[in-house]
Amino acid sequence: MLQAELGLNPGYSTLTRWIREAGLRTPPKRSGEYVFAPGQEMQHDTSPHRVTLAGKPLMAQCASLILAYSRCLFIQYYPRFTRFEAKQFLLEAVCFLAGCCPTCVIDNTSVIVVDGAGDEAVFAPEMVAFARTLGFAFRAHPVNQPDRKGRVERPFAWVEGHFLAGRTFADFADLNQQARAWCEKVANAKPKRVLGMAPSAAYAMERPCLQPLPAVLPPVYQVAERVVDLYGFVSIETNRYSVPERWVGKTLTVYLYASELRICAREQLVAIHPRLIGVRDTKQKLPGHHPTPQRRDRTPPPEATLLQGHHPVLDAYVAALVKQAHGRGVRPLRRLLGFRRSYPESPFLAAVAQALKFGLFDLGRLEAMILQQVAGDFFRLDRGDDDA
Repeated sequence: MLQAELGLNPGYSTLTRWIREAGLRTPPKRSGEYVFAPGQEMQHDTSPHRVTLAGKPLMAQCASLILAYSRCLFIQYYPRFTRFEAKQFLLEAVCFLAGCCPTCVIDNTSVIVVDGAGDEAVFAPEMVAFARTLGFAFRAHPVNQPDRKGRVERPFAWVEGHFLAGRTFADFADLNQQARAWCEKVANAKPKRVLGMAPSAAYAMERPCLQPLPAVLPPVYQVAERVVDLYGFVSIETNRYSVPERWVGKTLTVYLYASELRICAREQLVAIHPRLIGVRDTKQKLPGHHPTPQRRDRTPPPEATLLQGHHPVLDAYVAALVKQAHGRGVRPLRRLLGFRRSYPESPFLAAVAQALKFGLFDLGRLEAMILQQVAGDFFRLDRGDDDA
């Protein structure tokens, strides 16, 4: 506007000085300060961080929980952050802190908030019930007031610039193990000027004021029904887990825990798998689930040895009979050996030659053909006076 109307083109600093002198900018308001008593409040938030797992960079969600008074910090990483991961993290965090505060301040994330914002926020019933079991309640800060949970907001830059800088990890288990050790040895052991001591020392004073955890902690798991595919796997979270072959085509119940996966058929435990975290379209097979089919024993049975070596026609018929039979053909060879021992050799070989010519391996038909050959020798088929 200055350039169009007056032909002026001042620098940015000069322009902002003129605006301040003219009183056109609203003066900033004095910043307040939040003061918390020991055991009064804890704050929770998440932030996306780029990490390197197995040499591959990817985006992971850093979940953080901090005690507002002592600034004792706990962080963990997840490939995604749903209500399932939120319950996993909160349970692990309060166990790390050996207690919790009655209030947990969060932002207006849809993971926990289902409607409204700030003081009018409506929280997911399952998250409310889970928090009540551990002894705390959620509270959402007002919109556009992130400083209300500044205790948990500020450490994210430090985590990203100090903990993650120059580190690589084998997998999410290795990442979270190192994150836990960093919280204990670095984040909570380094003195803070605002506290005049380390968070670990302030935590020692705050711990008696924390809410004690219940004697029995709530289990965190998801339940899903899956049909075993024709390859003997169940699919969950895009990954496939093996089950014994006898369950193919049947519906099984899958219990998904933080670090393992249990597959059950009603009350019967079918398989336990380590959970695949941070990978997709991966197949996991336990030993013994899908055994390699054993090759059929093709050692000639004793009956074949007894039948072969007497006549080329019989040798050819035995070889053809074994080839088309199931297994080693013990039963038909045993029956054929009985024919050879029961009937004269000439009619027997003549019937075998005829059966081989026409590809006949029905031994009932073969025996009928042998009987036709020997009928004139063993039976009198003509009906004379003596037969009357």
